[in-house]
Amino acid sequence: MHIRPKPWARPELLACGFFIPEATELRGHWQDAFERRAPLHLELGCGKGTFIAALGRRHPEVNYLAVDMIDAVLGLSKRNVEQAYAPGAVDNVRLTAWDIARIGEMLSPEDAVERIYINFCNPWPKRRYQKKRLTHSRQLEQYKKIMVPGAQIHFKTDDDPLFEASLQYFEYSGFRVTTLIRDLHASDEYPGNIVTEHERMFADQGIKIKLAIAEINGE
Repeated sequence: MHIRPKPWARPELLACGFFIPEATELRGHWQDAFERRAPLHLELGCGKGTFIAALGRRHPEVNYLAVDMIDAVLGLSKRNVEQAYAPGAVDNVRLTAWDIARIGEMLSPEDAVERIYINFCNPWPKRRYQKKRLTHSRQLEQYKKIMVPGAQIHFKTDDDPLFEASLQYFEYSGFRVTTLIRDLHASDEYPGNIVTEHERMFADQGIKIKLAIAEINGE
């Protein structure tokens, strides 16, 4: 996704009460960033924030942390979250800028993540870049360290090769796929699906949306 630089984004984010500018400072204490303790769910690669905005509004009983790298994208996320919550306060969503490849530096096992959402991430089709995939086993091993037993990853994509590879990554890393849907919009197995901007775009092109829920095995 190409986003033009937005000079207004960083100042707006720094003035925003639900943006966390120093992600590593809360490692092990992410519940302190919220108004009250609640189950912690992550969205990795939150993009323009429409998904996390809708999800947060739908589930006030959950605390949501949305992560992306680019200020311009997070600036749009901030505005979309504010719009979804207006005129109320944003009490259960937090945004932060961080490199997801180093997620273990900003979250620890003490943060006890119960769910991770990965929506339409970069498929990195060239073999030499596939380790950058957010579902690659190298990433999954990091996620396992911050997730509680029985926690889940909810993964959606339009990309067939990425989806098939991700199923193998899950198995290799000790996750159990509990839900597998190869045509989400023709299925009733995932009620309450929030359609993202990319999801709508791909579906309108006739591309089937794939979904997998992978659960970490308890030990």
